[in-house]
Amino acid sequence: MSGTSTGHQDGPGQYEIRVQGRLEPRWAAWFDGMTLTSGSDGSTTIHGPVVDQAALHGLLTQLRDLGLPLLSVTPAEADPQTSLHTSSADSDTAPQGD
Repeated sequence: MSGTSTGHQDGPGQYEIRVQGRLEPRWAAWFDGMTLTSGSDGSTTIHGPVVDQAALHGLLTQLRDLGLPLLSVTPAEADPQTSLHTSSADSDTAPQGD
């Protein structure tokens, strides 16, 4: 049986997780050094490698425990030419109300 049709990822992948609220850069250590980017709409994007689905669920549990509303979880392509996160994901979701 082949794993190619299940949609499951074989190795680590990159994810962008957006939450409503601001996380200071010091929180990056709590998320295993993932990149935290503040959006102009009051959201924070957490971007970086996630080892597997269990680790992704662990990250989501941490966010739940902080009480931050989850806006999106998106698999992201790793870009070998740039190591900086761009804010293009901020335009994917309409700004939330105050």
